[in-house]
Amino acid sequence: MTAMMAYSCISRWSGALGVCAIIAVIRPAHAEPRAVVELFTSQGCSSCPPADQIIGELAKDPSVIALSLPIDYWDYLGWKDTLADKRFSARQKAYSQARGDRNLYTPQMIVNGSTQVIGSDRASIEGAIKNTGKADGVMSVPVTMSLSGKLLNVSVAASKVPTVARGEVWICSISKAIPIMIGRGENRGQEVTYYNVVRNLVKVGDWNGSPESWTVPLENISRDGVDAAVVYVQDGSRDKPGPMLGAAYTALR
Repeated sequence: MTAMMAYSCISRWSGALGVCAIIAVIRPAHAEPRAVVELFTSQGCSSCPPADQIIGELAKDPSVIALSLPIDYWDYLGWKDTLADKRFSARQKAYSQARGDRNLYTPQMIVNGSTQVIGSDRASIEGAIKNTGKADGVMSVPVTMSLSGKLLNVSVAASKVPTVARGEVWICSISKAIPIMIGRGENRGQEVTYYNVVRNLVKVGDWNGSPESWTVPLENISRDGVDAAVVYVQDGSRDKPGPMLGAAYTALR
């Protein structure tokens, strides 16, 4: 089945905030996962529930950061997706343009920002994770994130690969599980649970290959139902996204 990003105020690391981070209770994120997988899905797509279930399974794997990005371009088919965001439709389209093809469909999985596979094909997903992991720079940059009071502290280490020298840093607010009863359309009468649903997406800053840190007020990403956060560093830009360079996940509750 087949359409921009909001920016918020982010402050860079300061000495005072650094002291606060030291004395506060900090919950570190998982370090150096092997993959970021993004599922473009829709409540109006009858082929999507198996892919939504796979995202739930992948979300339990600490070496994988699994994200659901519900799109809005199937809303005209009789059911308006209650989680959809036009920014996610734009992101899927940007991936297609970066690849140079017109492959826009649901359920579509983007693995490590560089390979697209059918989101319900578990074998292809695992194969894409393995194959993309062999490319220079992919998931090579250590990223950490910790919660300190009402602030998220984000740190991106220096590049380990000479050819990797820049990227954009984004933070996603996440709802770990959202059950939805679908009233109309192809999935009418079904209750489908959507896992690791992206509820907001905010640019943190630009990384230039050297160690950098930022602080992000929780109020910049919070909304009802948000209980986790993901930070990723990605080559390219919002309009032409490239390979994933690193990422981290942390629970907020």
